[in-house]
Amino acid sequence: MNDSAPCVRRARRTPVLMAGAVAALLVGLAACGSSDETSASASASDGAATGAFPAKVATKFGEITVDKAPKRIVALGWGDAETVLALGGQPVGASDWLAFGGEGVGPWAKGRYDKSPQMIGTLEPEFEKIAALQPDLILDTKSSGDRTRYDTLSKIAPTVGVPEGGDQYKLSWEKQTEMVAAAMGVPEKGEKLIADTEAKFAEAVEAHPEFEGSTITLGSRTSEGYGAYVSGTGRVDFVERLGFENNPAVEAEAGEGFSISVSKENLDLLDADLTVMAPIGIPASDISGDPLFKAVPSVKAGHSLVFDDKGISTAFATDSILSTSYALEKVVPLFAEKMK
Repeated sequence: MNDSAPCVRRARRTPVLMAGAVAALLVGLAACGSSDETSASASASDGAATGAFPAKVATKFGEITVDKAPKRIVALGWGDAETVLALGGQPVGASDWLAFGGEGVGPWAKGRYDKSPQMIGTLEPEFEKIAALQPDLILDTKSSGDRTRYDTLSKIAPTVGVPEGGDQYKLSWEKQTEMVAAAMGVPEKGEKLIADTEAKFAEAVEAHPEFEGSTITLGSRTSEGYGAYVSGTGRVDFVERLGFENNPAVEAEAGEGFSISVSKENLDLLDADLTVMAPIGIPASDISGDPLFKAVPSVKAGHSLVFDDKGISTAFATDSILSTSYALEKVVPLFAEKMK
């Protein structure tokens, strides 16, 4: 139930046979690739600033070593490209998880690319296309954590995958920023971005003591039905940092995924001190105009919010270092208004 609608329980068709095709393509690229290493290293727009190397990053798949400053980064994980941009890098390839189009980033990251990246698929990335970009670093920090996906990518270039416990997109913007900054050799810059964002959260908490201890439901509706998000996901982490408690009734139903399905017959499960809903692939009116949704106690009492602005809903869903600040600016006032 995320905004690109991948179901974490679906069987992923990451092709094992692709590894052979990728290996063959890499051989060809090695034979015909440019020998002008000086020119490549001088292209600052392709990568990150020079830092302390070798850099080491702990992941679920072991410690990954990046020997030198990456110049050609392919950012595949949810929010990875925005994180690279925030840290001063320029991905040559990226995935557009929320179907922004164009350069694959939200309005909070607009104008940060010097040159548009090659767009790569999300759940099923095109491995030959990635190999053709000749990356020296692949980022897949906020991802499924699928072993076959990682093994195939790591045959192309050093790959920083999910951290231990970070499977199924359960990775905070804070940890993502830390991992990407380490891989790019700019850990201090990552620490500064994290500290600045945490300070913004602290300001919001101080300004809105009414959030503290209040229950909240974060849900969505697609063409297939309603759902609600559980702890360990970016959306819930965001509101918990503000002092909210995720709906205990939703938490009681949590499984391995980042959301639960909620039947129309059981929509009262969405009831909380504040109920926040996002439409995915449907008009917002399909939620706000639904008589069953309007019958939920919190909705009847006026303590509900249905996102009808895609920029706001996607900022809330992206959960990157850049989108989080944007969401704090835009979403917190909406929460406060509905809590009155």
